[in-house]
Amino acid sequence: MNISDILSVTIGDIVEQEVDAIVNAANNSLLGGGGVDGAIHFAAGPQLLEECRTLGGCPTGEARITKGYMLPAKWVIHTVGPIWKGGNHGEEQLLTAAYKSSLILAEEYDIKSIAFPGISIGAYGFPVERAAVLAVNTIVEYLMAGSELEDIRLICFNKNAYAFYSDEVRKRNLLR
Repeated sequence: MNISDILSVTIGDIVEQEVDAIVNAANNSLLGGGGVDGAIHFAAGPQLLEECRTLGGCPTGEARITKGYMLPAKWVIHTVGPIWKGGNHGEEQLLTAAYKSSLILAEEYDIKSIAFPGISIGAYGFPVERAAVLAVNTIVEYLMAGSELEDIRLICFNKNAYAFYSDEVRKRNLLR
């Protein structure tokens, strides 16, 4: 397996990704919010909120799945990243768990292509340089363990995030 054929980094809008699943950087309620969460709920339509209401929320570091409704993606994997509190409250472990939980859920649903936003780097305040390292490490380790995923995209909303995420991939000589 050549990881550089699977993992990519791009600047873009997650709601426009034509993949099997997009990942939502959700809050614990799963009932919508700002940033990526609000954009996904808006683009998917009101049925997404209706389905999310049936899920009973999601603990930080875990993931839940819903249909994609009006999105190009068939599925939305909702994961809750940690709120940054200085780095001494298990934030790194929780962010790693959010990525890994999303990847595991994707494979359980036979998803082959998935797009991730920068989980926790917006309103939750996780330092983007640390988040990028954890995201890329978690994804690469997951792929090396024998994943069936064929296309994993890290979708960055701005040039600053793109610089950090693409640099992490480049350090591993994985950038396409």
